[in-house]
Formats: sequence, C-alpha cells, structure tokens
Amino acid sequence: MKAKMGNIQLGKNKVTENFVESLKNHFKNHENMKISILKSGTRDKKEIIEMKDKILTELGKNYTARTIGFTIVVKKWRKPVR
Repeated sequence: MKAKMGNIQLGKNKVTENFVESLKNHFKNHENMKISILKSGTRDKKEIIEMKDKILTELGKNYTARTIGFTIVVKKWRKPVR
C-alpha cells in the first residue's frame, strides 16, 4: 500500500534533473509529495510559482500542484489531467 504524503526539500540548486528523478522515485511509494523550499532556495513567491510550473512540465500530465506559502504540494493522478 502506498503512503499518502511524502516530504522532500528543495534547496539552492533549485529544480535540477536529479531533483525531478528523485521526485519520480518518491511517487513510486507515495500518492502526494510535499516539497519544502528552504531559505537557501528562494523566498520569492513568483519564483516558487515558476518552480512549480517547471516541476509539472518535467513530470508530465498525470500530476497537479499547488503552492502553499513556501511549500509545493504535488499530487499524482491515475489518469492524465486535462
């Protein structure tokens, strides 16, 4: 059985290829992922939204995300989201 929520941190390297790969690996065991953005990452809300968009682009159509403060919550769906 999959765990509901997993946690991962995003630091000063921002969204890299390795970060996206580790995120994909986490989705093998979790339905949702909570990405905490560290102070070294950014404290700019617009930049966080850009990071969220980049993560969704890299992951593909089966994912949705929302930002809550300095956290991005990503949810995996069984079917692609329109």
